[in-house]
Amino acid sequence: MMKSCIHIYCGDGKGKTTAAIGLSVRASGCGKKVLVTRFLKTDHSGEVKVLDAIAGITVTPCERSFGFFTRMTEEQKKEAAVYYSQLLASTLEKAVNEEYDLLVMDEIMAVCNYGLVDEEVVRKFLVDRPKGLEVVLTGRNPSKELTDLADYVSEIHKIKHPYDQGLNARKGIEY
Repeated sequence: MMKSCIHIYCGDGKGKTTAAIGLSVRASGCGKKVLVTRFLKTDHSGEVKVLDAIAGITVTPCERSFGFFTRMTEEQKKEAAVYYSQLLASTLEKAVNEEYDLLVMDEIMAVCNYGLVDEEVVRKFLVDRPKGLEVVLTGRNPSKELTDLADYVSEIHKIKHPYDQGLNARKGIEY
């Protein structure tokens, strides 16, 4: 069996999720079983509908939305921490028990950085994961501990973005 790897797509540029989704499609096209879990994102993003239609890819539904972290009340942050910690636990259990080949945890860096999940749980899982499980982590500002564990770290750097000129996210392009 070939060594499985840990991938990190990080940075302030657009395309981290896009890269993870592209790898998911490639893996599925080669007969691999893929699990995608999205943190801090609803299921209203364009890729979810397409991914749901691809054999071999399972997208964990995001059943709750708490809005932007910076706008959450302390009570909402507590609720979000419980929800995302449970989502993480069920994702990790499913990835192992159902023998997935690729696990994508989209925006896992954000929930770690905001303290909504315990990063130590993520690190321990990465170290102890099944030998054949490839893992993709996305989001800004990964910790040194996570980057040290990773085999691939790709930083997507923003040089220019329409948001800086006041253009909001557009359906089908940014989500």
